[in-house]
Amino acid sequence: MAGDSSSDDIRGARIIEIYRRYGGKIEVMPKVPVSGVEDFAIWYTPGVAEASIRINKDPDESFELTSRWNMVAIVTDATRVLGLGKLQPEAAYPVMEGKALIFKLFGGVDAVPIVHRRREPGAFASLVKDLEPSFGGVNLEDIESPKCFYLLDFLRMELEIPVWHDDQQGTAAASLAGLINAFKIVGKNLRESRIVLLGAGAANIALYRFLKAYGVNPRNIVVVDSRGVLHPEREDMDRLLFSNRYKYEIALETEGGGLAPGSSLEEALRGADALVAASRPGPGVVKKEWIKGMSRDPIVFALANPTPEIWPWEAREAGARVVATGRSDLPNQVNNALVFPGVFRGALDVRSRAITDGMAIAAAEEIARYTEEEIGLEEDRILPPITDWQVHYRVAAAVAWAASREKVARKPRTYAEELENARAIIETTRRKYGALLSAGLIERLV
Repeated sequence: MAGDSSSDDIRGARIIEIYRRYGGKIEVMPKVPVSGVEDFAIWYTPGVAEASIRINKDPDESFELTSRWNMVAIVTDATRVLGLGKLQPEAAYPVMEGKALIFKLFGGVDAVPIVHRRREPGAFASLVKDLEPSFGGVNLEDIESPKCFYLLDFLRMELEIPVWHDDQQGTAAASLAGLINAFKIVGKNLRESRIVLLGAGAANIALYRFLKAYGVNPRNIVVVDSRGVLHPEREDMDRLLFSNRYKYEIALETEGGGLAPGSSLEEALRGADALVAASRPGPGVVKKEWIKGMSRDPIVFALANPTPEIWPWEAREAGARVVATGRSDLPNQVNNALVFPGVFRGALDVRSRAITDGMAIAAAEEIARYTEEEIGLEEDRILPPITDWQVHYRVAAAVAWAASREKVARKPRTYAEELENARAIIETTRRKYGALLSAGLIERLV
């Protein structure tokens, strides 16, 4: 144990040294040519007045004449940061900065971290509404439950730009993509299967909604929180109606998956085809003997970080055919970075007014399709790595086309049109970044 602690201390010190050296992960750089003072007559006064006058007449022109078209706000109140819980807002900044780095590298999207102290839901929502004129989209991040659900629902209705909560929609879409391919491998029909969701937080409540929209019968889904199966006869149902209406509605719709009130996770897993656990770090949260009680060739997603609810090798020893986790050092990582860069690339490019559940499901289906067509499905390969650039182009194309079909796009595009456009934007970002590295203008890690 002492050796492990020492190793962690050394690694932590090294990370802080690196962070201190770079002074952050992102910066703002000009994108227009400036060769002399006369150029400022175009980019600033007096020329800039022409753009302001045009936008004042038609605010949508801001998407054409300014960087707003490609600008996303990453907004958090730091109430649920990674596995660290509630932090000071400033302590969430490195996480939001890391998110901005991924946005740029994989989606060509310019993202700005916004950490704040307005933790009361109404004040938080009001802040985001006030910021709307500056951005083309909003990515909500690291917000405690159930407040995150209220904020997403409210802001999706109120704003005329895409609003996304990555801990909900991003993780749920990546999970759905993985499930689509896992069910292909085991030769079962996802829409006719019995699925257990362990954990009723942001990711699994969104996944429940996506599964239902995908065609899974709610009565074939069992959702289990820290107090057991969500069931219409559970003793805390009256309280849930006011404290967490999302759990309340799931209990009513699923009817506890046909189980008796007070049923345990072990009972819920009997005969189940798949388990998606997004609960608390393990191991030991899910027992091997419970996996043994599942159906033939069960699917197990144990997504808690840093330690999954059950180790993959334990799940396999218990009979699981396909196992996924949230870790990059294990096979089948369910990673929301597969989703959000392409989702926003596609949504921004068609000037979408929203990111609908249909657009998120289109992203999941495209990730699953890409993996099968371009990589090939295997038990330990149901999703591509996030560094597979092609998947991000295709997600963008699928999302843009879905937005166009659903009539939320200001500038509709076909799949083929957005595939070409997204590839050009993301590859330009990669070339610029590569040039900076090659020229030594970004110091490489040793």
